[in-house]
Amino acid sequence: MTALSPPGLTRSFNSFKKLQRSLRGKVGRAIADYSMIEAGDRVMVCVSGGKDSYALLDILRHLQRHAPINFDILAVNLDQKQPGFPAHVLPDYFESIGVTYRIVEQDTYSTVKRVIPEGKTMCSLCSRLRRGVLYRVAAEEGMTKIALGHHRDDMVETLFLNMFHGGKLKSMPPKLLTDNRRHIVIRPLAYCAEKELAKYARYQQFPIIPCTLCGSQENLQRAQIKQMLQDWEKQWPGRTETLFRSMQNIVLSQLADNTLFNFSQLESDPNA
Repeated sequence: MTALSPPGLTRSFNSFKKLQRSLRGKVGRAIADYSMIEAGDRVMVCVSGGKDSYALLDILRHLQRHAPINFDILAVNLDQKQPGFPAHVLPDYFESIGVTYRIVEQDTYSTVKRVIPEGKTMCSLCSRLRRGVLYRVAAEEGMTKIALGHHRDDMVETLFLNMFHGGKLKSMPPKLLTDNRRHIVIRPLAYCAEKELAKYARYQQFPIIPCTLCGSQENLQRAQIKQMLQDWEKQWPGRTETLFRSMQNIVLSQLADNTLFNFSQLESDPNA
């Protein structure tokens, strides 16, 4: 960027660098706060072709070059054999940036289409099948961490999804030990807002691949919650950030789970 650059281009470049620094800082803080990556880790970064996973890979590769610890990265994409999926896009991108990668081909698309009735939500089964394949690949490759591209808004949406439709107060944790205790899943974008990642993807011109399996399904429960949160954010800017912070500031004595807080032993003290 030179002094002769057009003012508009200069402002755009400065905005990009500011956003880039902000996202890198947030990812770095999340990694530190939850001890996501340690020296010697082999991190499998799951790249779907969406904006979030592209940004995750980009930021982790920057941190890999500048972090005080050494860790390896393997980019992994699961080709689910969706009709029309541009299979060349991700290999071409991985080659262009020089990252080690693996493309896994498994036809989960046909399974989902066969099992789920027409018009019903496919996301749950698709996610379970995809997760099973990725866990298998992580074991085959000797990976110590599995990095997913879920961001702050995903985590808040999941909180409401579980409350409204599952009767549970739970979400996506920044760091997770899988049920079989064989894998640790990390979400380094936990502090990043979706709108920031979307803007970053436009700046970087990532070759986005849309999900044709579920992208056309309307009135999904998650989509409805997303719209609710977006409406709240417009009316009360900062609401989503506040909701996320509430997930980090849990007061068990002010909730109602008697398996986590012993209400039966509460006693008053007249002399207090």
